[in-house]
Amino acid sequence: MSRLEELITKTNESVFTAEFPSLDGNGMEKAKKAADRFRGWFDGVNATDNPAAHAHASNLASAIAMKQLGLEPIMQVVCRDKNRIAQQADIVGAAMFGIENFCALTGDDVTAGDETEARRVFDLDGPQLVRLMSTLKRGQYMSGRKLDPAPPMFIGAVENPGAPPFEYRVQRVAKKYAAGAKFLQLQICYHQDRMERFCAGVKAAGLEGKIALLPAVVLVKGARPLHFMHDAVPGIDIPEEQIKRVENASDPAEEAFKQTLEIAQHALAQPGVRGLHVTDFRNDDTLERLMTELGRKRVLTSTEEEQ
Repeated sequence: MSRLEELITKTNESVFTAEFPSLDGNGMEKAKKAADRFRGWFDGVNATDNPAAHAHASNLASAIAMKQLGLEPIMQVVCRDKNRIAQQADIVGAAMFGIENFCALTGDDVTAGDETEARRVFDLDGPQLVRLMSTLKRGQYMSGRKLDPAPPMFIGAVENPGAPPFEYRVQRVAKKYAAGAKFLQLQICYHQDRMERFCAGVKAAGLEGKIALLPAVVLVKGARPLHFMHDAVPGIDIPEEQIKRVENASDPAEEAFKQTLEIAQHALAQPGVRGLHVTDFRNDDTLERLMTELGRKRVLTSTEEEQ
């Protein structure tokens, strides 16, 4: 059982996960710097799978690097780029290196990336990919061929509480839970009423306590990234007043931090929410500040304690 699974299923502690930066050339140096920032603050860190349809170092390579650097990886697997054979190969390969946490995503369409001529795969959809993971966890490939020993796996997925059709979002949660998902990392949502409605819907469906919700928050330095997310990132809609609040502030960076903190505190107060998923676009000391303001204490490694 992974540490993340133990925290979510056997304790009432708040759980915090983060998004590891995409790796390209000289990736290990960048990975070491990121690991030093995340280590001790987060219970799991996502190894992304070509986010926004841009090619980077693979999810498997990133997850292995994170494991070697003392982080607990959550390996994302998307439906966009690979068929079920390749997805199973990556997951079983990851298990060989002790990676136990997996998160299934549909993946942004290729039109969101910089190689729009790429062919889409989408052999499986999101709930079907969760089912694939559950099948491997039971000790079988999807073909029925035995996988012995069965890899220990803690399975998650994603969902967007702020995008229409709103009534369908809770149905998707139910489908992913039925397929085997135990946690959901939620897309960033700047509409607090939509987050409230989504969490209340999950509770009304009888899923509170059965699947852990981890809403996302994003640290930004000003209004420009908010404009970019609103205009260019599929599934994200930011109210104009939220953007103007930062844009018109005397100190936009400080106002952006306060906005993120408020969104985080509001999300943590919703039913079924077990923690947060944090994406850091600032790369400054506000990551530590956010975690501290949310009541998180950094866990020192044995080497750091000795120093």
